[in-house]
Amino acid sequence: MDMDVARGDPARGWKLNWWGLVLRGIVAVLFGLMAIFWPGISLIILLTLFGVYALADGVLAIITAFATTEGRQHWLWLLLIGLAGIAAGIIAFSMPGTTTLALLTVIAVWAIVVGILHVISAFSMPSEAGPKWLWGISGVISVIFGIMLLSYPAAGVLALVWLIGFYAMVFGFSMIVLGFELRGVTTQFRGALQH
Repeated sequence: MDMDVARGDPARGWKLNWWGLVLRGIVAVLFGLMAIFWPGISLIILLTLFGVYALADGVLAIITAFATTEGRQHWLWLLLIGLAGIAAGIIAFSMPGTTTLALLTVIAVWAIVVGILHVISAFSMPSEAGPKWLWGISGVISVIFGIMLLSYPAAGVLALVWLIGFYAMVFGFSMIVLGFELRGVTTQFRGALQH
């Protein structure tokens, strides 16, 4: 028997899921805003902030995955997304003497892996989970961003900082919108059960 149903709240898992997505989105948007509006930020400081962001995003994704494993087929993809974020964050922090190019490569590979996992997850989401296309688009944006970083590693520092910042903001906003869409679905689901 599903634990949420046993507790008398079949929508409990969905509520936890939308909060996790909104929190991931807020962290991404804050990271993006700092990258874009912090005048004179160096690429090294930005990469350190990326490490913090990747760790936070990874932890939130794992919490979301374990909070609502019952009845959800895509919890494994959230777990993998979380593990990829934590790995990227640890690599960013454990390689302080590494060249900027190597750290940009870590960000690019992380973005591609997370993007692919988001697209795969979109196909395994239940139909009640709201607009799957939004989850898929966030994945496509991630993959495109990663490919751009790999393709133009020698671009100017300011261009890279802005690219990273805009990516984080777009990705973050898509997570926030998806989270609030899930909240709306949760409210509708609960209302339908009460009638």
